[in-house]
Amino acid sequence: RYPATLLNGVTLRIRAEHEITRGKAAILKAYYTRNPSPLCPKEVLTVELNEQSTYCPYVLGRLFAVLERIQYQALGELNAGIADRYYGSASAVPFSVFPRLLSGAKHHLSRLRKDKAGMAVNLDKDLDKIIAKLPETFPRHLSIDEQGRFAIGYYHQKQSYFAKKETAETIEN
Repeated sequence: RYPATLLNGVTLRIRAEHEITRGKAAILKAYYTRNPSPLCPKEVLTVELNEQSTYCPYVLGRLFAVLERIQYQALGELNAGIADRYYGSASAVPFSVFPRLLSGAKHHLSRLRKDKAGMAVNLDKDLDKIIAKLPETFPRHLSIDEQGRFAIGYYHQKQSYFAKKETAETIEN
């Protein structure tokens, strides 16, 4: 078994750096694989995005990645996007952050519809699918353990956008 300090250290690093690298995601998954918990469904620990999972912290991580993607597509590269500003609080106290982020996303989607209508439709569908898997209200807070699962959901969703892009490019060539 891995020590709880490993999970705590990686989670704190992610919150401080506002970045989930492949290595950090691997450490989180290794921790949860070696330290099984009845609270963590096995489908959260898949190798790639699990769109069927309804585990709230994992789904919230996916939602955060979609919101970040919507902002990026609407506004381009920013000095401080939502990941830089809100990752720590979104993963710790979702109740206070996600309503604000969702209202901002609606604004970004309306802007995207003017320039990239197809992209806006796809991102809106992703948003709808993910929100349908969430409970009626956002959780007030997530434990360190749940914050790690939030990070895995975020990383899986973020990487799925790159995987789709690579597949489309391969087909065209």
